[in-house]
Amino acid sequence: MVYPSCYNCVTIPKEVLDRLGLKTGDSLELEIESGGIKTKPVDEDLFRQLEAAHYFMDKYKVAVKKLAE
Repeated sequence: MVYPSCYNCVTIPKEVLDRLGLKTGDSLELEIESGGIKTKPVDEDLFRQLEAAHYFMDKYKVAVKKLAE
């Protein structure tokens, strides 16, 4: 994924952003495909849910491990 920051920015022409319904600051998922790059918008709700799940699993490692047994 590419996150909007000064460190790893991707510049996309405004005409392309408008055509795809994207705006400045949107996150994109990148895939290398047939020698090119395929992009698609990141589902922000899913992204936030995954971040919360990772936080929970990291914070409660022991409990998650016990539940998995």
